[in-house]
Amino acid sequence: MKITSLPFLNESLADEIDKYSVEKIIPENTELIAAGQYIQSLPFVLDGLVKVFTSYGEKEFLLYHIKPSESCVLSFITSNKNKPSSFFAKTEEKSKILFLPIHKVDLWIKKYPDFNTMYLKLFSDRYYDLIDTLNHVLFDRLDLRLHRYLCKKAAVSNSIIIKMSHKDISYELGTSREVISRVLKKLEFEKKVKQSKSGIIVMKAVTKVTDFN
Repeated sequence: MKITSLPFLNESLADEIDKYSVEKIIPENTELIAAGQYIQSLPFVLDGLVKVFTSYGEKEFLLYHIKPSESCVLSFITSNKNKPSSFFAKTEEKSKILFLPIHKVDLWIKKYPDFNTMYLKLFSDRYYDLIDTLNHVLFDRLDLRLHRYLCKKAAVSNSIIIKMSHKDISYELGTSREVISRVLKKLEFEKKVKQSKSGIIVMKAVTKVTDFN
């Protein structure tokens, strides 16, 4: 059995998933979906963390994370329209991914109401994530955006230490490394973060996604 203890599973669906899906261990920082790719299988995260980006020119922008027991709704939308992907996704850490064949997912959604409900909830959650992100991009100063970003990183990774370079952070926020370095110094002066050899320590950060939201 590849999936256990998930609310939408009944015995028939579990058997079908076990028969038709492929489970893989994917190393950290490995591309799962490339921009321009036609989606043939839907990634479902069993363990680990995946991040989904959009890009424009040389700039990248983080859209959302896919946590354990979640799937990629943009992959589902893209595959149903039979269009190449306008986004890309890669692992943030070593992850166990279950790849569900798209043609089977279409059937399972019609056949199993609980499976359909799960995907509708994921659509809803990602929609509100994207609206929230857009609001912060449009209306927040960069220091507020960066602090919020670091707090959310701490929440999704269950660690107050963010082991990322200034350059990697700048990619995810769609700005430059120099700007991130300058704003981090401001946050450090305000005692909201502390920079050390082990990484960026987020002071008084929540470590549960449910608390953050």
